[in-house]
Amino acid sequence: MVGQIIGRTAVYDGMNVVQTQSYGAEARGSGAKSEVIISDGKIGFPFVQKCDVLVVMSQEAVDKNLKDLKPSGVLIVDSSIVKSVPTNVKRVYEIPATKIAEEMFSEKMYANMIILGAFAKITGIVSEENVEKAVADTFPRETAGPNIEAVKKGKKSAASLYRLHSLNLDKL
Repeated sequence: MVGQIIGRTAVYDGMNVVQTQSYGAEARGSGAKSEVIISDGKIGFPFVQKCDVLVVMSQEAVDKNLKDLKPSGVLIVDSSIVKSVPTNVKRVYEIPATKIAEEMFSEKMYANMIILGAFAKITGIVSEENVEKAVADTFPRETAGPNIEAVKKGKKSAASLYRLHSLNLDKL
């Protein structure tokens, strides 16, 4: 879901996007992977070879996908779940998304929206305003509100934890 929303947000921002996803056999709660390619030009190859940003919400995801991160890339982890954070990555951002979701909503399922907000704040790849619009356009009206609240909390958590400014990923 997060990959789809990032892709939608990038389209709202006027970018070209290719997004793919795969899920484990059990779907919700099992391993899932989404790749999003965002460019202001044409996208010549629709698959990620090495990624600029890797967002992981499980230890398994770190272990399986870290090899796909560029040496200069950004790693964003849900530190509530990922306990073994790689030390060989220069830019690691730890957001306790699951813990925040449980405290704020009594539901783990909002962790992905918290991570989405943190991603927007940390990277600056997509506009923060259009992330909220994309969330509102993705979810039914009755569930859009809490999801937008979770995105806002993710942005606030990223800003307060790291006092971040947007990264210029063109230089990665």
